[in-house]
Amino acid sequence: MNSINQNQPEMNHQDLYGADAVRKIQELVKLAENCFFCTSLENGPASSARPMNIREVDDDGQLWLLCASDSFLYEELIADPVVRLYFQGSTHSDFLQLTGRATVTADKAKIKQLWEPILKTWFTEGLDDPRIRVIRVSPTEGYYWDTKHGMAVAGVKMLIGSLIGKTLDDSIEGELHV
Repeated sequence: MNSINQNQPEMNHQDLYGADAVRKIQELVKLAENCFFCTSLENGPASSARPMNIREVDDDGQLWLLCASDSFLYEELIADPVVRLYFQGSTHSDFLQLTGRATVTADKAKIKQLWEPILKTWFTEGLDDPRIRVIRVSPTEGYYWDTKHGMAVAGVKMLIGSLIGKTLDDSIEGELHV
């Protein structure tokens, strides 16, 4: 254990499993809405990263996004489906990292479910644009960093801790096992 954790009087590590892990993923993704979506993890020394909007996190913890069939992202996913997603929901908390496998389909029903008119910016033919593809990311592992009681409590604890010279950190972190 490192010195910061040794100086911490409160528990600040909790791994989450099953439904608890899914709820944490849903909570943090809702706060962030967007992520850095990294590809080419297995087939090269460097990964490609781009900002992507998460359209949905379902009750199984799967993340749903849209992409174009003529994009570099699509080509990279076909060549290597292993992906890593990084989220930041706020300046000082609500961090999430997920690694998983992506599958890409042209499921019209799912496209319709995930669609909203602003997406016409990228899919210029609208909902029926033939280039629209659905990405489903099934997480295989993850890690989160958050506060236990929100930013107000965390701020007060940090202020008191700095005044008395003791680590009163309200953070919590752990592995996610979906």
